[in-house]
Amino acid sequence: MTTSLDTEAKNREERNAELIAGLQEKTSNGFESEWDLDVINDAERGRWIAVLGAEAIAELTYRFVGGRVVLLSTWVSHAYRNHGVATELIGRVLDEIRPSGKKITIICPVVGEFIARNTQYLDLIDKTRPGSGAYPKHSPAGPDSDNDKIIAFQQDLS
Repeated sequence: MTTSLDTEAKNREERNAELIAGLQEKTSNGFESEWDLDVINDAERGRWIAVLGAEAIAELTYRFVGGRVVLLSTWVSHAYRNHGVATELIGRVLDEIRPSGKKITIICPVVGEFIARNTQYLDLIDKTRPGSGAYPKHSPAGPDSDNDKIIAFQQDLS
């Protein structure tokens, strides 16, 4: 069974919309889901994983490009959506990146929406190469922009 690119893009947009709808703002206790999660950086596979017990329930994939951290996509297991898992994962990842001094380029629209709602992370965004998902309803500058190259790179990885 083959899936068309349009169908795949539509499915990805629907998953992203569901995750965005479940994003929460920072509370006085920080970003906390309904569970006691561990967030592990699996650098070998380029992903941060949210783990509940022995089960990986969410991940945020990334790549290092030109000294930046390119945040590619967020995934949360369907059973754990709308419980603050994506919020906690993204918040903890950004808190881990901050002390490194690295800037981020955002491809994942879920991360972009998270930062739009939690503006204390705006300073992490690379101003030269913010990425196509950096700001809600933001589009790349032009057909030969670095953002397009990163999007093509992401599609090649899929």
